[in-house]
Amino acid sequence: MSQPHLHLSPTAIYPFDARGIAKRFRHAAIFGALDALNPGETMRFVNDHDPLPLLDQLRARYGESVSIEYRQRDPGAIAIDFVVR
Repeated sequence: MSQPHLHLSPTAIYPFDARGIAKRFRHAAIFGALDALNPGETMRFVNDHDPLPLLDQLRARYGESVSIEYRQRDPGAIAIDFVVR
């Protein structure tokens, strides 16, 4: 029997590199990863383009319970922290 994943640090930053995920699965994978986080945890999202439609979907789905903070916003190099409140 497998052990459940333990979130050991409420301030942990969990990396999520969207570049390696097939486009048709990306949004579902991102939502699943965010749903697995506890308050205070952060998912650091990395992508090769600015995901503006995704950000609109995240705001609609999570509202104020997930904050969106750009860490890097250069052409071809995007890093965004999604922080669960």
